[in-house]
Amino acid sequence: MSASTSAAALTGVSGWPLEIRVHGRGGQGGVTCAKLLACMFAEQGLHVQAFGDYGSERAGAPLRAFTRVDVAPITNRNKVYRPRHLLVLDTALLDGDALDGAEPGAVLLVNGSRGLAVFSERHRGFHLAAVDATAIARRHGIGSTALVIVNTTLAGAYARVVGIDWDVVERSYRALGLEGDLAAAREAYGAVAVRAPEVGAPPPRPRVATPAPVIGIAELTRDLPTRLPTGSWRTQMPRYRTHLAPCNAGCPAGNDVVGFVQALRTGGVEAAARVLLATQALPSVCGRVCPAPCMSACNRSAYDGAVNIRALERWIGDRAGPAPERPPVLPRPRRFAVVGSGPAGLSAAFTLRSAGHEVTLLEAAPRLGGVLRTGIPAYRLPHEVLDRDVDRILALGVEARCGRVVDPAAVRELAAGHDGVILATGLPRTGELDLPGRTLPGVLEGLGFLDGVKNGGGGALRGHVVVVGGGNTAVDCARTALRCGAARVTIVYRRGRAEMPAIPGEIDEAVAEGVELLLHRQPVAFEGTGRVARVILAEVEQGAPDASGRRRPVVTARTGALACDAVLLALGQSADLGLLPAGWSVRDGRAFQGERPTSVWLAGDMATGDGTVTHAVGSGRRIARRALAAAEGVPAPAEPAPAPGALVSPAHVRFSHFEVAPPRPERHAAAAVRAGGFDEVNAGLDDPSEADRCFSCGRCTLCDTCVHSCPEGVVSRRGDAYAIDEDFCKGCGMCVAECPRRAMEMTLEVASRCA
Repeated sequence: MSASTSAAALTGVSGWPLEIRVHGRGGQGGVTCAKLLACMFAEQGLHVQAFGDYGSERAGAPLRAFTRVDVAPITNRNKVYRPRHLLVLDTALLDGDALDGAEPGAVLLVNGSRGLAVFSERHRGFHLAAVDATAIARRHGIGSTALVIVNTTLAGAYARVVGIDWDVVERSYRALGLEGDLAAAREAYGAVAVRAPEVGAPPPRPRVATPAPVIGIAELTRDLPTRLPTGSWRTQMPRYRTHLAPCNAGCPAGNDVVGFVQALRTGGVEAAARVLLATQALPSVCGRVCPAPCMSACNRSAYDGAVNIRALERWIGDRAGPAPERPPVLPRPRRFAVVGSGPAGLSAAFTLRSAGHEVTLLEAAPRLGGVLRTGIPAYRLPHEVLDRDVDRILALGVEARCGRVVDPAAVRELAAGHDGVILATGLPRTGELDLPGRTLPGVLEGLGFLDGVKNGGGGALRGHVVVVGGGNTAVDCARTALRCGAARVTIVYRRGRAEMPAIPGEIDEAVAEGVELLLHRQPVAFEGTGRVARVILAEVEQGAPDASGRRRPVVTARTGALACDAVLLALGQSADLGLLPAGWSVRDGRAFQGERPTSVWLAGDMATGDGTVTHAVGSGRRIARRALAAAEGVPAPAEPAPAPGALVSPAHVRFSHFEVAPPRPERHAAAAVRAGGFDEVNAGLDDPSEADRCFSCGRCTLCDTCVHSCPEGVVSRRGDAYAIDEDFCKGCGMCVAECPRRAMEMTLEVASRCA
């Protein structure tokens, strides 16, 4: 029988990993036994792990050792809490905690002179095995007269119980230099007695501890280690704390990045969606078009590459249930109107409706989505992806009214009839160049071109197309122009590539598809007879830094002509505050009539001009919460700033605890193929295993490192948390120093004692 079949057959539960726990005493060789079991499985091509559980134990004191076996590389560093195989080297330990967490049908192998008679009613549900390993080891002279070492003998019996061939046993013992114990192992291999679990037996239950009887000093047969109470001299104590991960701090949408990534890893898509949808109305959209500042901040980038958070967000959004949990029914819901259905408007509507309030979403266009529908090409954001996120928002009960143009008079009317109005109309004004030849046919506005192509209004091009600008719209125009028939496309930008505000990955993809970059150039005129035929470009030098920190472009008198067949202008956009009634002003996102605050708020690019979908999502959510607080007459919710030193930096992460594992690549169509159509270029990840790479900075993952590293043995696992025995903790800080992810900290106790 092979190791894989024997292990699965005897566990009572299918699947991997196989987890084994060894219970013994100091000096019996329990840790070596665990390593020997691991070696037997490794000889059969499986991945293994073995380690001991050390604290303040000494010779004769109970200890545990663990073996983990899997068909894939093992990254779990935890102790074994739910063993499927148990080896007990001393029958006195059988009534202790040896059975804790054991699964139904688990293998239970015991060293004892009574054979199967050692087992009682409470063991009926186990696959039982027993051998007198002590007697066998004594006959073969393993150990001393005072201390017989039974580990290698019992391991031989284990091999027989789980069906490991004897030749595998021999190779394993020789590999560890234990061939001298093979004779004893062979005897135990043949002598072990086995009994299958009884049908209908109750599952194993943890032992309920009972007080030990008090015995006289003359009857004392065991010497237990003396634990020394700390007393009053300790000055600091370890505490479990949640610190701020840089990805969370860097997310403009305010997403709990560590939370949803860890939930995906441990609980699957639906668990992750519950975390992500608490702040993110558009996970499938942002999982495609977000510039991912969270990834730029990721601590893992200093090790082997940032976690692909954006791709994991997409994975969750694409697979989460289409119908979210309906919001609570409130006795007196507030009424809100949201004007504009771009990312900020959708986020605001989602936030308010999720809280149980009535929301009407007004959109001037025939369909919801704003710039997401009109300005981002289908090869980056297909209509059906946007529709999936929008449908999830509408399923909450948001009322949408398309084709509704709102003017200043309508804003007044909406404010009078609602508890709050949120204006989120984006940046409708496009940047212009007041240059000679600007009105020539063939000089087109970039956003209008993208809208026409994506929504069926034309877009055929030919020859050489020049795109002016360096942002995402410019790159989108360039890549779309190739797909619309242009033979050659050149992006003209007045700064260098490093200063281009477009997402770097999008620039890379554009260049791979054949787009050319002509940098440090600025148009000064367009020329042609009846249609644009060339752009006059001036060379640009970089001057002193401006207010943004970038070097100010200085246009020189050196010019040259670039022949072209069309020009697409992608020069940025600006807000239109003409939507507000006359005499109104804006302060910190709220509209004022004179000095009186109104119930009208501004969200997204209209308020901030940040220019990214993710910033707009975050702004929409925050403004919605402020508008709701104002309507209910309560203080606005605070947006807490990170406390000094609260952010987890790479210096706080113990990289040695993590295996090198570069980011999982997303699946991209070949450049030569994708430029020929509008099919989505990026197919995303092929599985969610990228979540396993997350360090979980600042947040405990129950990895047990604190338990292993405590020299006093006073840190213990209690279900899904840890406990520190404060009476015996010496405050050495070893657990805090060894924590891989800064989920602990040392706190001073002197001040509290003196208070």
